[in-house]
Amino acid sequence: MSYSDQITNEYFDWMYNYVCEGRAHKEISYRKLFVYLHDTEFTYSIERDENRAYDGICLRKRFAHTKPEEDYNYILDILDGPCSVLEMMIALAIRFEEEIMDNPQYGCRTQQWFWSMLKNMGLNLMTDAVFDRRYTEQAVNIMLNREYERNGRGGLFYIPNCKDDLRRFEIWTQLCWFSNAFLSDF
Repeated sequence: MSYSDQITNEYFDWMYNYVCEGRAHKEISYRKLFVYLHDTEFTYSIERDENRAYDGICLRKRFAHTKPEEDYNYILDILDGPCSVLEMMIALAIRFEEEIMDNPQYGCRTQQWFWSMLKNMGLNLMTDAVFDRRYTEQAVNIMLNREYERNGRGGLFYIPNCKDDLRRFEIWTQLCWFSNAFLSDF
């Protein structure tokens, strides 16, 4: 295996473990789902969602900082390319936790936010044992093409009784409104 392939595999494993470690029994794997999400480019139709793609690409820097300093730029060159759906979702969950929901009393809830998005897309039960590529492709396309319900069901964030059509707003705005709805339950 080449060094390039090794880094690519380590990056994937790092992302996988970031949001899966300790979440389920070791016998349960979501690798097929994660490979699909990582092989799918994050595309967007609302200009400001470019920021979500940028955050996903910056996730590579976070990973590169876990490696020897002299490899940093080389690693970023290896991982160069468009942002994947998986990168965008993990980066969004991290940003949500670190910038909005950070609370030492509860600990890090990045995994919770990531799995909440997967659940809303209908993908949280898509283990390797039952992985359905067509179903997954359809769910991801619904999210990317903003074909989910106006209250966000089927997208990244579901807000019951939402007065606005979430399909018309950037992902960050959806996240902020979701956090307001989430916090109002406490």
